[in-house]
Amino acid sequence: MTVLSIVGCKMLQDELVWILDNDSEIDNILIVENENISEFTEKLDEQHISYEILPLEKISNILEDIDKNKLSVVVNFLELQLHVVPKKLKSEVYQNIREMTPFSNGLLLFYGLCGNVLGDVEEDFGLEKDGCIVRILRDDERIVDDCIGATVGGGANYLKLLKENSKEPAFFFTPMYANSWKEFNISGYTYNSNPEEALKIDKMINDMSGYSRVAKVNTGLTYTKDFDEKIEEYAELFGYSTFEVDGNQELFEKCYRSIKDEMTNDQ
Repeated sequence: MTVLSIVGCKMLQDELVWILDNDSEIDNILIVENENISEFTEKLDEQHISYEILPLEKISNILEDIDKNKLSVVVNFLELQLHVVPKKLKSEVYQNIREMTPFSNGLLLFYGLCGNVLGDVEEDFGLEKDGCIVRILRDDERIVDDCIGATVGGGANYLKLLKENSKEPAFFFTPMYANSWKEFNISGYTYNSNPEEALKIDKMINDMSGYSRVAKVNTGLTYTKDFDEKIEEYAELFGYSTFEVDGNQELFEKCYRSIKDEMTNDQ
């Protein structure tokens, strides 16, 4: 049995749907049961991708009964709100790695540095410690900064885009970012309980950051619906103009294929 586990942020669920839909070598997909998977499973259903949802503590026993020649992928999406407190994000990511490496041959984090808290994760969970290869999204030079950096192809491309737009700073929105931005609760006010105050705080933070535009990152993926409408809604709400930049799945595919190759060579 070969088990590749993926611990990730729901912001990157579209990219993972694409990965799973395009890998014919996968025999089983197990999804950790939690509150962060409903959109993801709906997208898998739309693509007619089979999966099983299980509590994390039961997955190890299920895997024991699977043919050793089969490739199983275990998916665990963590709470988006963890990004508000980077130290908590690191703590939760590390805890989930500890719980999943005992039954995994490899574990790929669908995260970037995310506030510079995950830069040492590969060293902290080295193969010699737990027998499981742990990797994080990276380009040819280093770990990517965040989900936007991964989507636009890595650090160099991301830096180039930021420099090109430095005179008129922009918020970069992928489809999932456009779909989920209201879930970030930095101020303590939510768009469900107090939308006026939440919007007021967000406008203040955006003004302090100098944002005046929204960049639509065209990933080529259409799993998340109404991307254009959600971009326009955000732009109108904050009085921003919009423009488009290109994204792709190259970095995700490269990292995914790389850890699969490592797992194969290690056996």
